[in-house]
Amino acid sequence: MRHAEHVMGTVVSFDLRPGDLGQRALRAALKASCATLHEADAQLSTWKPQSPLSRVRRGEIDLAEAPPCVAEVLRRSAEARELSGGWFDPWKMPGGVDPTGLAKGWVAERALDPLRLAGIPAAMINAGGDVVAFGEPQPGRPWRIGVRDPRSAGGLLTVVELDAAVATSGVYERGHHILDPRTGLPARGVSSASVTGPELALADALATGLFASGGLGLGSIVALEAYDALVLQDDGTVVATPGFKSAPRSLVLR
Repeated sequence: MRHAEHVMGTVVSFDLRPGDLGQRALRAALKASCATLHEADAQLSTWKPQSPLSRVRRGEIDLAEAPPCVAEVLRRSAEARELSGGWFDPWKMPGGVDPTGLAKGWVAERALDPLRLAGIPAAMINAGGDVVAFGEPQPGRPWRIGVRDPRSAGGLLTVVELDAAVATSGVYERGHHILDPRTGLPARGVSSASVTGPELALADALATGLFASGGLGLGSIVALEAYDALVLQDDGTVVATPGFKSAPRSLVLR
């Protein structure tokens, strides 16, 4: 079963493999998953002026007065800032703290929970290029996710055999829109940065930070257990960590 949900300023797509689960239970699980997305968007959006996160950013309410998810996302963002070597830094963004680079992945992970609880054997959620999945779409075969090539409309840079999560930041629709936290200017040097790992929230933040670093943050990801990365540099060079699955053989490995 496939479904597309417009939320969080993007299209979140679902690919559900229900097995023996009945249609009524499947649709109820999908409805609960979509409700999770919309509820989190209402609380964590930086575009909605009355969201709790927006009110915290303006100093109208304290963090303790906001829903627990706001504090959780900011706590995880602080952890990601350290793990990325400071290249992912929501506190350096204009207009106040902006954890969007982690929050979308965090929300997508939460949306998987109703699907697991319903007994769906395999499911994939793609939140605007940030993908999280569980189970096997076919017996003995992992989920395979194409990473778009920003140089070619409809082209693929690589195909990832997905264990859990992959997040990509790139110059697809908005160009070099990610800011370098050390200069406050649009980051340069990288056209696409993808990170795989067990948690989409952290992979999302690391991909954002890797793009913001112009590729300099790759060493921080190499140092992390279970996370790997692939970078397309602006000059066309492709660099990957040794553990990046299904990377083309022509890549330069570090």
